[in-house]
Order: sequence, then C-alpha cells, then structure tokens
Amino acid sequence: MKKIVSPMAGTVWKILKSVGDPVEYGDAVVILESMKMEIPVDATSQGVVTKVVAQEGDVVDQDTVLIELS
Repeated sequence: MKKIVSPMAGTVWKILKSVGDPVEYGDAVVILESMKMEIPVDATSQGVVTKVVAQEGDVVDQDTVLIELS
C-alpha cells in the first residue's frame, strides 16, 4: 500500500481524487491551504485510490496521510 502524505502543516482545502480514481506520478491529488497560499500535493507514485483519509476542512500536520493507493 502506498500513501500520499502532507508535505507541510495546513488545512485540506480541496480533495481532487476519489476512491477508484487512477493516479499517475505527479498528479495533483489534494490542495492544501497554508499561510493564505494554495499548495498542490502531488502523487509520489502511481496507483488507484483505495482510501481518502483526509476530509476537506481538516487541519493536518506534516507527514499526515491524506490518501492511500494500491
């Protein structure tokens, strides 16, 4: 199982992928808001979304799991 984690602390502004969606390396999967900036979180590997852990509006720390891939 592969995990996509938050690169920094922030608020989950938008989730761009759903369970079952294919993900390619480099695809934006989540948009974080931090210090009034929107920061895309890109996939570090490819796969299919098996679980969306984060919810829009969640406040997350660095290295918090956002999405799991198979």
